[in-house]
Amino acid sequence: MSDQVQPAGSIGPMTEPEKKEDEALKDPAKADYKSGREYLSKGDYAQAAYALHNSLKGFEEQDDEQGIANASDRLGDVCVAKEEYAMALDHFQRAFDICSKENDIFSTVSLNKKIAGVYKRLGEHDKALDILFDVFDHYSQLRDPKGTVEILEVIAEVYMEQGKNDMAADALRTVAGIHANFKHSKLAREFEERARMLEQ
Repeated sequence: MSDQVQPAGSIGPMTEPEKKEDEALKDPAKADYKSGREYLSKGDYAQAAYALHNSLKGFEEQDDEQGIANASDRLGDVCVAKEEYAMALDHFQRAFDICSKENDIFSTVSLNKKIAGVYKRLGEHDKALDILFDVFDHYSQLRDPKGTVEILEVIAEVYMEQGKNDMAADALRTVAGIHANFKHSKLAREFEERARMLEQ
């Protein structure tokens, strides 16, 4: 298992670690993808964009949908870092469509969170909330308290940006209730206090 950061879910390289170097030499698209990820992790967005764009073209020529999803996801990350939000949405949506077709739930949830984050930055709060509530439903059905709490906090932030402090307070109270159920009394009190402050 590589210790490099992988994209969410099943988006990621499928080769064995010892074969990766040989594969990269044989496959320029994979080599470009790997170097694009490295540039991205170092904050060199221009080089990352160049390498990932070449990688995407290579995967398109090979009809490699997993590669296209990987490269699109990472190009979306580069665009967010460069504040090119419309392009980021295009890339994330392309990766999302491929992952949806493959029924890759884990990756679609991860991409949905990124897409919602872009809408939040663009001030398109209603679009962000629609997606965030879909993610919330996913975590609720899985009975995943950590994911549920994280999404509720983002939902509360969006409500605060809209000036809907009462709805933000409701979201924070729900977080407090989840923490209380798990006997996290200190965190429950903190979120209850944050909710109270919003209502003043």
